[in-house]
Amino acid sequence: MIAQAKVFYNAHFGGTDVFNEAGWTHIVEKHNGYLPLQIRAVPEGSVVPTKNVLFTVENTDPDVPWLTNWFETLLVQAWYPITVCTVSRYMKKIIGKYLADTSDSIDGLPFKLHDFGYRGSSSVESAAIGGAAHLVNFVSTDTIAALVCRKYYGASMAGFSIPATEHSTITTWRRTGEAAAYKNMLTQYPQGLVSVVSDSYDIYNAVSKIWGEELRDLVLERANKGCLVIRPDSGDPCEVVIKILNMLAESFPVTFNSKGYRVLPPYLRIIQGDGISPMTIADILESIKKDGWSTENVVFGAGGALLQRIDRDTQQCAFKCSYVTINGEARNVFKNPATDSSKRSKKGRLTLEKRNDGEVVTMQEGLGESSKDLLITVFENGRLLVDYTLDEIRSRAELDLVREMKEKKEAKEVIRKISRQTAKPFVNDAD
Repeated sequence: MIAQAKVFYNAHFGGTDVFNEAGWTHIVEKHNGYLPLQIRAVPEGSVVPTKNVLFTVENTDPDVPWLTNWFETLLVQAWYPITVCTVSRYMKKIIGKYLADTSDSIDGLPFKLHDFGYRGSSSVESAAIGGAAHLVNFVSTDTIAALVCRKYYGASMAGFSIPATEHSTITTWRRTGEAAAYKNMLTQYPQGLVSVVSDSYDIYNAVSKIWGEELRDLVLERANKGCLVIRPDSGDPCEVVIKILNMLAESFPVTFNSKGYRVLPPYLRIIQGDGISPMTIADILESIKKDGWSTENVVFGAGGALLQRIDRDTQQCAFKCSYVTINGEARNVFKNPATDSSKRSKKGRLTLEKRNDGEVVTMQEGLGESSKDLLITVFENGRLLVDYTLDEIRSRAELDLVREMKEKKEAKEVIRKISRQTAKPFVNDAD
């Protein structure tokens, strides 16, 4: 590989001899093929505000000072899963809030945002990386490539899906066969969840006439056996979803939960997978809430806005040199462009610390305390020192709302258990 690299780079730089083959061979032999690097990083899944250090990279051999900057091109690409995970978590936060406000339970939250982004990704690799990042927050996905986290993060099955139609599996039956196409799906999958896109022609006719009348008995038969998830795929979601909910209420029994919001029967739900983004999801949920419906009636799917409509500037991710040692002299290194102060980089040795008030800050110029540093050594001289599981990462990334609800639920269960143990046994009706 070194010999090939010499030919390649000399050609790349127009014939200039820039590649020291002997030097490279010496370094490889000196370290037995292992990279002389140390990487310190915040634990995966940590929630860290922007403008803070997330990892540092330092060479452990003065003969290869440029090695850290060479790895910038590769390691800065961590911006992508970081950003996908952040966007996904933000939408989880919004859904969680509305679920808590309008539902009796938030247990279904991990399934509330389905990843539809595989076909819209720039490559299979990016779909795998971004889709795996989404699975930190949710367990619902159609991006099969994302399940590569089984291999790297100790997850036997990190994400789940259900049988579902897409437009061609409906339209190949022709418009006259639309009802037959729906019926076929229900009979092929008589139990469990099944999703059917229903707006290939007229979503309102499909809901009121086909689902609400012609196939109503088949839908009712799924009670205690599964659930039909109806999928609209066009129009203004704030209007379409509400209209569908109200149409379904005319054909199927609706109840009210303890918070006074309407709930479809458990065998009937809606998935909105068109136009879902961090900017639109709150508006949709607010419209549903104002119309008296619970968030538990609706599931969402996101594609381009989840995996593709982002870039390195979305979360302002950058990788810069901040410290060097030259002939024994330590130097803080930074840039501070006169034309744009926002591009000023951090300088000196960096640590990530949490203040007494809970704020996470980056300490520069070596002024931090190593005992308080949240960055830990994860890689050193070719060896991976820390290997997180997906469960660990999910736990760190969990919403405070979910933690609080879980603690309350556990506390109630303890109280019930104590009450059962201490309660006086009933002897007869008089007691």
